[in-house]
Amino acid sequence: MFTNLARLISRPPPPPSADAPFVLEVNTRSTRARPHNPRTRRFILNCWILIALKHAAVIYACHHWPIPFHQLWINAPTFALGLLATAVYYFKRR
Repeated sequence: MFTNLARLISRPPPPPSADAPFVLEVNTRSTRARPHNPRTRRFILNCWILIALKHAAVIYACHHWPIPFHQLWINAPTFALGLLATAVYYFKRR
């Protein structure tokens, strides 16, 4: 431990060129964002259609048969996760 401390104290200061950053400048080309994949858009649309059908089926079942919970306990999480997945796809940065 003391050997390392003595070496640290007795070492000469680094040359001034060592203080310069390794990377001086970075240039990037401005590229256009890639367009969204049409197959993925179609898949998301089909998923939203299935979510709408599920919502209709759950609403029908809740009104037709006596169940001990409200329909939003099923429909709200489905809608929220579908909205989250769609937002992640359309608002991604890359």
